[in-house]
Formats: sequence, structure tokens, C-alpha cells
Amino acid sequence: MRVLLAAMSLAALLVSSQTALADKRVAFVVGNSAYKNVPLLPNPVVDAKSMAKVLRNVGFDVVEGANLSRDKMTEKLLEFGKKAEGADVAVFYYAGHGIAVNGTNYLLPVDADLKSEMDVKLGAAINVDLTLEQTMADAKVKLVFLDACRDNPFAAKIRSAKATRSVSAESGLAEMKSGEGTLIAFATGPGQTALDGEAGTNSPFTRALVANIARPGVEIQQAMTKVRAQVNDETNKNQLPWGHTNLTGSVYLNPVGIPAEKPAETANVAPAAPASGVELEFWRSVKDSNKVEELNAYLTSYPNGSFKSLALARIASLQDGPSTTTRNLTTGIDPATFTEEADQVAEDQLGLDKSQRRDVQRRLTGLGFDIKATGKFDDETRSVIKRWQAARGYPSTGYLNLLQHKALESEIVSTRVASSSDGDDNEVHHMRHSGGGGGRHYRGDGGGGGGPGAFFGHMMGGLFGRR
Repeated sequence: MRVLLAAMSLAALLVSSQTALADKRVAFVVGNSAYKNVPLLPNPVVDAKSMAKVLRNVGFDVVEGANLSRDKMTEKLLEFGKKAEGADVAVFYYAGHGIAVNGTNYLLPVDADLKSEMDVKLGAAINVDLTLEQTMADAKVKLVFLDACRDNPFAAKIRSAKATRSVSAESGLAEMKSGEGTLIAFATGPGQTALDGEAGTNSPFTRALVANIARPGVEIQQAMTKVRAQVNDETNKNQLPWGHTNLTGSVYLNPVGIPAEKPAETANVAPAAPASGVELEFWRSVKDSNKVEELNAYLTSYPNGSFKSLALARIASLQDGPSTTTRNLTTGIDPATFTEEADQVAEDQLGLDKSQRRDVQRRLTGLGFDIKATGKFDDETRSVIKRWQAARGYPSTGYLNLLQHKALESEIVSTRVASSSDGDDNEVHHMRHSGGGGGRHYRGDGGGGGGPGAFFGHMMGGLFGRR
């Protein structure tokens, strides 16, 4: 009887998992940066790309756009509205300029030229309330993320325009109430302005969304608590996301039980082709070199070259020096590690906290790629990560993904002295095989304490120190 009950429970779990995968999920994701009548914004297009990638990874059909005019934005909204009919979950994400006029919020296309309240209300801007009502009303769960609370230069023009009545035009967005089954999240509080972050990266709000909302087994309201904490911390309490929710049940963008993303897709990697004459000459010129940088140059030019294994072995021997400690660099490494490129989004999803970033830096130093353990991935650290990636034959981007982080944790590192910026200079760290578990200018330390390095981070926290 117990066996039968266990079998029935397992079957129910599998059905539940398949149902989660079969949900109809649709998202509207747009970032507007290149405004024609005001200075461009540094982050929204990058933000939208990051968000679209995260949502696609958890099964969303994404209607995506960048730098859209009023007409193009309307086309995307119509497409989204049709797809959202009967959706189990619909997400609306917008990054760019937004404005509140007399308590109503509007999103601004890149061709907006607002001189008066009339310009806003007669079609130059997108009414948020009306848009959400028309496109998402039929969805069971509605999630709205607005990274649009920027310091808007149109507000002053509208306030100064001649009018027969008083006009209230704010730089930030006005408070909104969510209907049943809806969560609305703003980058900051009503009437306040949000920070853009560094050009070419994500804004603090979007970076926190990317790092938290699609974590396995994390309910969306729990994720938003983590988002608020991360943004508040990253901006030194200068920005606190705000929201309103009327969800009637638990919502998981990435339920427990959904299989990991494309685990064995790269098993079909083709073997390396025979060396060309150019590659052969390149290898001959560096094969006896005592400079790791020259061997890395070969691996960068020929990541799947005929002499890759010899280059890796030569680098290992140079970095080990007289030590008899050995490192097995490739055995047990997922083949996808050698082909799957990492980017800012993939690294943010690891959720590495400051202590875990120090761990990465100490491991790299232990492997001969000297870097100070500051807990911040600055340009110097990015350069060192690239060198490590090139030495291992991984795609060299300077960012880590889950596979590369796991590979780094699995390397056997010789005992060495590692220095730190936190006053623990000359402290000896014994780092061995760990098992590999799982605008203004602000740059965060990468989110909450989850991620593949969490187990190691918790165990070693007392030794290495936390922020």
C-alpha cells in the first residue's frame, strides 16, 4: 500500500511539473534609450535584453522591442495583447522614460516631443493604465515591472506650458493600485527618481530583477523582497523599489522540478579539425615559451585547436612551478563549459555575494592568476577571468556562468598565501576541491546569497569574512 501511495505521489509531482512547463506564458519587454528630443539613456536597451533572456529561459514567449517610436510601440502592444489572451502568466516590462501627469502614468516612445498636457494625452505618450487593461486583462496572473522612474526633462516643459488649469507633472511615476491577480513593481517609490547605473550595464533595479525573479523554487513575492534589499544595498539606501500586489496565490517563474537549462546540448560538439599551416606555425612559436600569456594567446586564437591539451598542460606546469601538486583541469568538466559563453546576465543569475566573489578571486590567485580579493569584479578581475578562461579553453568573455563557476570550484588548488583588501594579508588559505555545487554610476556586488557557490561561501564565511 505504501509503495502504491509513493507511486501515486510521484506521478502527481510529475504531472504538476509538466503542467508548469505547459503554462501559457507571455511577456512584453521593451527598452527605450535613443530619444530624439532629449539626451539618450544609457541602460534601458541593455536592461530589456537581459530581462528578455531571463524570461525566455523559463518558458516565456517574449514580444521584445528596443528604441520604439509611438507607432512601433503600438504594434508591439497589439501583438502582445493577442498573445496574452488566456495566458496563465503575463509579464509587462518597460525600461525608459516615463512621466506622471495629474496622477496618471505614461510611458514615452523615443519620438515623443512633449510640450504640454495635450501632447501627452492626445497620443504622444502611452497611457499605462489603459495599456495594461487592454493587453493583460484576460491573463490569470499579471506581473508589471516599470524601470521608468527617471528624472524626466519633459516634466518642466509641461508644467510651464500655458493652460487654463493647473497641471501636475512629476519626474517620477505616480502610485498605482493592482487589480486581482496582479503585481506591480516600480524601480523606486512614487514621485521619486531611480538611478541608471553605469553605461552599458543594467540599472540597479533590473540587475536585481534578473538576479532574483527566476531563481528555482523562489515565489515571486519572496523574490521582490530580495530585489528591494539588493537595490537598497547597492545604492547605499538612495533607492528603494516600491510595489503593490493583489496576487491570490503563489507564483513561481521557475518552479522546483523544472529541469536545468539545456544540460547536454553541447554533447554533439565536433572534434577539432586538423591543424592548418598558420595554426601549426603559431604553436611552434609558443610551445616552448615560459610565458603563460603567449600560450594563452594560442588558446584564444584556437580555442578548439589541435594543440589545446598540450597548451593547457604547459600552462599548468608553468603555474605550478616546483610544486608537486597536480590539477586535473578537464576530467569531469561538462562539455558545455567549453562552448557556452557567459555574460553579465548569466553571472548575475549566480547570485554571488561579496564573500563568494572574494572566493572566486582567491581561487584564481591560487591557480596562479594573481588578483586582489576585494569582492568586486572590476576591470582587473575581468581581465584575470578572461586569462583563466583562455587557459582552460572556455569562451573568453570575462564573465562567469554556472558551468564555469562550477569548473573553477572543482579545480584542485595548491596551498598558497592569499592577500586580501580586508586586512587579512598573509593569511594562509587552504583551498582544495570543494565539490562544485551548485543616470549615476553605481555597481552592485551581484545580488543575494544564493547561487552555486553558496555552500562553499557559508562554510568558509568565518575564515574569509563577510561584508
